[in-house]
Amino acid sequence: MKKIFLLSCYLLLLSHFYSEINSEPDKFYIMNIHEYQGKEILASYGVRVQRGIVANNAVEAVAAAKQLTAETGTGWHVIKAQIHAGGRGKGGGVKLAKNLQQVEELAEQIIGMQLITPQTPPEGKKVNKVLVAEDVYYPGESETSEFYVSVLLNRGTGRNMIMYSTEGGMDIEEVAEHTPHLIFTEEIDPSVGLQGFQARRIAFNLGLSGNAFKEMVKFIDALYNAYIGSDASMFEINPVLKTSDNKILAVDAKVNIDDNALYRQPKYAEMRDIREENPIEVEAKEVGLNYVDLDGTVGCMVNGAGLAMATMDLIKYAGFEPANFLDVGGTADAKRVETAFRIILKDPNVKAILINIFGGIVRCDRVAQGVVDAYKNMGDAIKVPIIVRLQGTNAEIAKELIDNSGMPILSAVQFQEAADQVKAALS
Repeated sequence: MKKIFLLSCYLLLLSHFYSEINSEPDKFYIMNIHEYQGKEILASYGVRVQRGIVANNAVEAVAAAKQLTAETGTGWHVIKAQIHAGGRGKGGGVKLAKNLQQVEELAEQIIGMQLITPQTPPEGKKVNKVLVAEDVYYPGESETSEFYVSVLLNRGTGRNMIMYSTEGGMDIEEVAEHTPHLIFTEEIDPSVGLQGFQARRIAFNLGLSGNAFKEMVKFIDALYNAYIGSDASMFEINPVLKTSDNKILAVDAKVNIDDNALYRQPKYAEMRDIREENPIEVEAKEVGLNYVDLDGTVGCMVNGAGLAMATMDLIKYAGFEPANFLDVGGTADAKRVETAFRIILKDPNVKAILINIFGGIVRCDRVAQGVVDAYKNMGDAIKVPIIVRLQGTNAEIAKELIDNSGMPILSAVQFQEAADQVKAALS
């Protein structure tokens, strides 16, 4: 049981990591969407959600608040920044408005701000819109309770699982560290799907009874259907709220859609907000390159994800940090190499570039010629050292091409040799 728990926590942390690096569509196969969009998906599958209306400015926020009051009767409104990151409340991106004047003031304050949370880059993310939501923490016959519920894939077992806890409203990482006994998991057999007894066990472990118990069973069933039906890689609801009148609803919604399934989910593909993504990663995706922006100084150009990971380890071993993950795939001709060069060099932190290619499908001599031609075409645009390691078919011919090119390109054959070249170039 302990191993299952540790694996579950690891998977969730991995999902958070994927959300932060935001490259996902081609390399990590997820597309992030906003809270209000996630709630739209949930509601379409019968999941009860905190109702809200998205607004792009203060005027729209006031109009949304008036509409919500007319439709729901809510007197207070929650103004929630819409960015692809968690922890918005801690950064000042979630505020309660008790009247329309406060709705206007808070919307003006939040829209346009650089919101910094534990899941954003150091400079934060610009807020372009807010969700004006109803107040669901109203007084009633019982106390409100907050829970944590997520659905994701356990890659260790190849099964979907539901992770849940009584400690809603908190970072799940904190719960895992300090009170791990309060995190539960429920694995789903893909041959039969979510069973009724499993949904009831979740409600029981959350300490619910009566109508709230029945509501939670319905909630879990609808949530799992939404996860499967939308081809999601993760649904994270934190918190799931038991209201004072024993209703169960999603107050928040963090949803990642599997990018590989977008061909059959065109309506979800339209939800993509490229303003929330790294512009270099967006450009790389448009030209068919798998690129992830990182914080180091050594740019990487590699073919194959496994070799890319090993190359980043190589850079770390040499005492430096990788500036990116870039997989050029099975083709590495001059045009593609030149495009990759230009993408890498858009990062001002890059001080050297390491090209590490295994010549299997593509011959090493063709890659070498592509590197040389790309270097010639770019002229003085390349102002950092280039280290090229080619191994595989025609590797020796490739090394001769590099060495006799007359270009200031360093060649290597062995991993250690490449690491030494990087170290020497940056020392």
